[in-house]
Amino acid sequence: MLEEVERWLATRSWSVTDRPLHGILAAKRASGRSVSVVLPALNEEETVGDIVAVIRHDLMQQVPLVDEIVVVDSGSTDRTSEVAAAAGARVVHRDAILPRIPAVPGKGEVLWRSLLVTTGDIVCFVDADLKEFSSDFVSGIVGPLLTDPDVDLVKAMYDRPLGGAAGQGGRVTELMARPLLNMHWPQLAGFVQPLGGEYAARRSLLEQLPFPVGYGVELGMLVDALHLVGLDALAQVDVGVRKHRHQDGQALGRMAAAIYRTAQLRLARGHLIRPSLTQFERGTDGFEPRTYSVDTEERPPMAEIAEYAARKVA
Repeated sequence: MLEEVERWLATRSWSVTDRPLHGILAAKRASGRSVSVVLPALNEEETVGDIVAVIRHDLMQQVPLVDEIVVVDSGSTDRTSEVAAAAGARVVHRDAILPRIPAVPGKGEVLWRSLLVTTGDIVCFVDADLKEFSSDFVSGIVGPLLTDPDVDLVKAMYDRPLGGAAGQGGRVTELMARPLLNMHWPQLAGFVQPLGGEYAARRSLLEQLPFPVGYGVELGMLVDALHLVGLDALAQVDVGVRKHRHQDGQALGRMAAAIYRTAQLRLARGHLIRPSLTQFERGTDGFEPRTYSVDTEERPPMAEIAEYAARKVA
């Protein structure tokens, strides 16, 4: 490990207990900064309501840390929107944001568009499929941004159990993202959960970053933030254990392909020779190929979007 990374781990890796809530609140009052929480959601009616309810109770009603909770629904066919609204979130449909640019499927697309419908100086992203959710996930990663002006982006780190086995979750992280980062961006080798969906950042940083529209958004954001603001502006906070819905192996393969493509673009700013991935499923006549396109589009920095610039002037 690079000496720079060892130093970073000692100075930019914290525990949620390192910043008591009263100290975070005092820093928020002193700075006057606002906090938005965004949940990207697609068919998450079983979990999204509980997450919203916990954040509202713990961090809006009990203490005034969070100023708004926005659920961006990316086309759910279940009751995600209704459940989220009933729990107290403001629900916005992906297609209603920036309709001038037709939306494409993908998590990164939703996160990018969320910048247009939130107002917080600090934006905190939380996946909508978490189980046994704790508000520490939010206060833990928002805390450094309110207490340390030199920090611009904070990722949560945690244990990810899989089927009762500790530490076996995060398969795409271990098989794809971590090797890529260690080999090509070794300064980022200290991140425990580089692909984790729980992170917070200053709007002033997010609006300067391009957003891969799909699953490559987390890796792309880390790499681009490293180049834009430097390693010492990035941090991570241990928030305990993350339990969520796990995807099957083929879905993980598609995720890995998108992440590899995101890395490839940043290595060479080139293009894929074949931006697709073929997987196999056993059918009645043996193994049958299924070919999926790999996300090949990225959204530009939000600061370049006319509607966003107009909103800031207004």
